[in-house]
Amino acid sequence: MSDKVQETLEGKIEKSISNLKEELNTVRAGRANPALLDKVHVEYYGTPTPLKQLANVAVTDPRTLTVTPFDPKAVNDVERAINAANIGINPANDGKVIRLSIPQVTEERRKELTKTVKALGEESKVAIRNLRRTANEEIKKEEKAGDITEDDMKEDLDDVQKAVDEAIKKVDEVCAGKEKEIMEV
Repeated sequence: MSDKVQETLEGKIEKSISNLKEELNTVRAGRANPALLDKVHVEYYGTPTPLKQLANVAVTDPRTLTVTPFDPKAVNDVERAINAANIGINPANDGKVIRLSIPQVTEERRKELTKTVKALGEESKVAIRNLRRTANEEIKKEEKAGDITEDDMKEDLDDVQKAVDEAIKKVDEVCAGKEKEIMEV
């Protein structure tokens, strides 16, 4: 397969899988995980700023996250942003530190979360399949233009399929790991 098509495909597949991992980090599995707050942006002096840049997020025990803003005056802004992020956890503010108690996840909620994980995995697979279609079109264009032979084209198409199969297998592994984490009591 032409190096350009191969590199582009592999790079985009890697981005797809890392994007899936980031999305799965925000799925609450019943344990305290600082990644739950990765998508929280705080309105700080009129600028939406990622929470990571404004505060220290720590896990104090398996069910508690503490958020300590670097600027004590920003505590209320951080608390407001966490509430607005709609992560399903109510912050408790003591004036300096914000505590987030992660509630125990019910069996019904666990099943809903696994469905969410499966849906995110399926979206990732669709994105990877779209990448396959794009790569295949590129290869067919090269063959039509006479840049590669028909045998090379068939070989390249097989290489693309192998890369896509590996990526889908990786997506399944990532999702299975997250589902196992969610179903642990």
